[in-house]
Amino acid sequence: MTTTSHRILVLAGAAFLLACIFAAAYFTLPALCFLPFTAVALLLLVQYPQALFYALLFSIPWSTEFTVSGSLGTDLPDEPLMLLMAFAVVVMHLFRRREEQPKQGLPLPLFLLYAGLAWTVITVALSSHVLLSVKYLLAKGWYILAFVGAPLLLREKEKFLQRSAGVLFISMFLVTCIALARHAALGFTFAKINDALAPFFRNHVNYSALLVFMVPIGLAFHQLETKKWRRVAWRIALVIIFAALLLSYARGAWLALAVGLPAYWLLKKGWLLKAFVLAWLLVAAAVFWLQANDNYLLFAPKHDTTIFHKDFSEHLVATYKGKDVSTAERFYRWVAGARMGRERWLTGFGPTTFYQHYQSYAVPAFRTWVSTNREQSTVHNYFLLLLIEQGLAGLLFFVLLIGVLLWQAQRIYRRTTDPLWKTTVAAIAAILLMQCTVNFLSDLVETDKVGSVFYLCLAFLVIADAKTREPQKIEE
Repeated sequence: MTTTSHRILVLAGAAFLLACIFAAAYFTLPALCFLPFTAVALLLLVQYPQALFYALLFSIPWSTEFTVSGSLGTDLPDEPLMLLMAFAVVVMHLFRRREEQPKQGLPLPLFLLYAGLAWTVITVALSSHVLLSVKYLLAKGWYILAFVGAPLLLREKEKFLQRSAGVLFISMFLVTCIALARHAALGFTFAKINDALAPFFRNHVNYSALLVFMVPIGLAFHQLETKKWRRVAWRIALVIIFAALLLSYARGAWLALAVGLPAYWLLKKGWLLKAFVLAWLLVAAAVFWLQANDNYLLFAPKHDTTIFHKDFSEHLVATYKGKDVSTAERFYRWVAGARMGRERWLTGFGPTTFYQHYQSYAVPAFRTWVSTNREQSTVHNYFLLLLIEQGLAGLLFFVLLIGVLLWQAQRIYRRTTDPLWKTTVAAIAAILLMQCTVNFLSDLVETDKVGSVFYLCLAFLVIADAKTREPQKIEE
């Protein structure tokens, strides 16, 4: 205690500790005794943002949904950590020295991200349910600060990127081992997979989506590892991840794996962006054909034959025949969503408003026995959701952002000779293609498990672009 300020700080801390102990005794709430230690831990995390960021990444697979009230929920512990990280980013940015400010202009991916966010502000102001949309905007803000702002500010730390990826992979690997053990006790059955994942994942869709992203990360670590025993360890980990993916019984994740793994080959050939554009042309052609002469009605299911199957083989057969209830319900919501998008194509209905409106736009021919939608889930297609809630501009900003990220990954891969950055951008490209796939069948970008990885890919690709512009990294 060398200064007066130090003495005041220590005395204030002691007073706070005594006050908490007194309150715990008076109200018979022992948990109040932990408040001072929690406060000190939070202050330390904000003071050491790199440790806070690693803690945030480690918490993502373990976080569970917690309902505060009928209209308010959160994810614990990662969402409070996101808020802390967002606060730390603001503080770091305010106190950065002028010489530490980036010399180059705003990278194109960040420009598109911020432009999309600005458009979101407009759609919030014009929303049919402003309060719901404001909550969405606030959450979007701290997601971007935590998973884009933090990596960009911490990128000069030694081995920051590798450690970040390693922390996320190890955390997810531990959760996966627990889930496999619990699933084994339940006989590895399709009907019990969600029980094995509680409380860390809402269902096998969220679990498998985060799990499939671990494959490119694991392959990247294996590719870069030089020690034989560590390469063997990475191979064993990848075998376990693949087994867990198979036993997740998630068709979307399997499809994402099939789409993501060819990314390395597409990068080498220089066809990554071309494949992305071709995929969107095929989607546009399919949409045009479906709406022509009401061809979409050909896919209307029979209400009484769409059922949920507890046997996975029956589930796959039902999917092929169009009799699986989850597939049929997707058609029901996609048709309603397409009609909503046509109704308000410019600004949409506002973020987080799909549930409030879609039933009046639904076509009865596609209705299933689960169309009451008691869980209040959305359209199960993130691209369509953007069109519905943020209009055509919202959708275009997001599609352009992904296209630019893939284009940038292609440029970096060709520009650099550094194995680290080549492997990094290959892994990011694979994850981005996987993100497109799982979000074409679900809407997970705004969730902590999947959205965090998307924003991390964006940030790390911006970092890779800056790092590989250094003269020693560039091919002659």
